[in-house]
Amino acid sequence: MEILQAITSGAEAPATAVNVLALANDADPLAVSLEGVDRVELSFPKFTDGRAFSQAFLLRRRLGFRGDIRATGDVLIDQLLQMRRSGFSSAVLRADQDRAHAQRQLERYSRFYQGDALATQPRFRDAAA
Repeated sequence: MEILQAITSGAEAPATAVNVLALANDADPLAVSLEGVDRVELSFPKFTDGRAFSQAFLLRRRLGFRGDIRATGDVLIDQLLQMRRSGFSSAVLRADQDRAHAQRQLERYSRFYQGDALATQPRFRDAAA
């Protein structure tokens, strides 16, 4: 779950996910049962609609969901770093997006100063330990 896997449109990730829950971007993740769910698909109907970022963060941090959280819809390379930091583990890129460019974007920064959905402590806490 450390690295976000960018998937080209139309291609399926090599996954064993059997039980998939697709949440609309206006659904409350706190109100659904995650029992037996392997993957949650969160929708970005438009590039400018970021409600799925909040949903992913709630799933990872508040609900402790350990499965795959996949971004679908109007997913652009520009969003990938924030997706990873919000708790997404895979993303289906829009058809006009380049997968190799997406991978370079994900490798650009190895660490961040602030905590996020996966590394909750800020970087200065690591240095103090």
